[in-house]
Amino acid sequence: MTAEQFLSHLKHGAPAATLLVGPEAYDRRRIKEALSALYPEGALTRHDLSEISLAEALDDARSLSLFAAERLLWIANAEAVLPRGRSDDEEGEGGAGDASPLAEYMRDPTPGTALVFEASRYDFEGDDKRKQERVRKFYAAIPDVVELRRYSSQDAHTEAQALARRVGLKLDPSALSLLVEALGADIARIAVEIEKLALYAGGRTLTADDIAVLAPEARAATIFALVNALGRRDRARSLEILDTLTREGEYLPLALAFLSTQFRMAFTAREAGLKSAPQIQGHFAKMGVPMWGSRAEQIYQTASKFGRPQLERAIKLIFEADRGLRDTRPDDRVIMEQFVLKLTA
Repeated sequence: MTAEQFLSHLKHGAPAATLLVGPEAYDRRRIKEALSALYPEGALTRHDLSEISLAEALDDARSLSLFAAERLLWIANAEAVLPRGRSDDEEGEGGAGDASPLAEYMRDPTPGTALVFEASRYDFEGDDKRKQERVRKFYAAIPDVVELRRYSSQDAHTEAQALARRVGLKLDPSALSLLVEALGADIARIAVEIEKLALYAGGRTLTADDIAVLAPEARAATIFALVNALGRRDRARSLEILDTLTREGEYLPLALAFLSTQFRMAFTAREAGLKSAPQIQGHFAKMGVPMWGSRAEQIYQTASKFGRPQLERAIKLIFEADRGLRDTRPDDRVIMEQFVLKLTA
C-alpha cells in the first residue's frame, strides 16, 4: 500500500506490525508522526537491528511496560537481520537470519503493542529491487507493507504547494518550481526549506531570486535563474549570473545541459503550434514528460521571445558551446560568455 492509504487506515487504529520499505524519508516521517499521535507520551521505544537481534526486539514487544498500557516499537535497519550467505541469493541458517521468531510472534501479537520495521536501504529499481524482494520475503509474516517510493517531480511540486499553504508561505510560481528543481524533487529537503523560508518571508511573497539566494543548493538554483534570464534575453543579468556560477565553482557543462533542455522544449512547443502554457503542459504530459504550470509558463515565455529561426540558432550555439567545452583544457567561462553574448545579440 502507499503512505496515503496507510495513513487513512490509521483512523481504525494501528496494525500489530508494519513493514516500511523504500527510501522516501518524508513519508516515513509522516507515518511516524501519525503513529506517535495515537499513543500516550513515553509509549515510543526505538530499536536498531544493527545493534540488537530480532529476537531481542520481539522479547521487548512481548514484555509489559509499567508506564504505558499501549506501546509503539519503531525498529530501524530491518535489513540488518537478513540471512547472510556466500551470495545475495544464498540464505544462511539460523542466528540473525532466522525469521521464525517473527512468524511465531505474529500468530499471537501482544495486545496494545504496534511494531514498525523500517527498511529504507533499498530502492525499487535496479540492483536494489532484488535486495528489497529479499527483505519482503524475510518479513512475509507481516501483512501490512507500505511502499515509500520517491516523489516524481510533478508529485513533489504538488506536495510542496500544499506544504507552503499549510505554513502560510507565499511563493511565486516560478520560485516554487525553482525550489523543487534545485532540490532535485527531494520532498523531505523541500519540506525543511519551506519551514525555514516561512520564517524568513514574514508574510511577503518570495520570488525566484530569493530562492537562488536562500536555497542550500544555491548553485543549482542559480542555473535555473540563468535559464530564465536567457529566456528574457537579458544579457546583463545573464552575464551576472554566469559570473556567480563561475565564482561558486559550478560545473558549467551542467548549466549548458539545462539550457539545452529549455530551448529544445521551447522549439518543440513552437513547432507544435502551442499558443499557451496550458497547451504546452498538456502536450508534454501526453508525451510522458513531467510538466507543471510554472514550468510550462517558462517554456511558453522562451518560445514567445525567440522565433523559430532564433530557437534554431540557439540550439546550434548550444551545440557549439558544448563542443568547445569538450576541447582539451578549455576556458569554460570564456566559452559560456561567448555563448551568452551571441544568444542575446
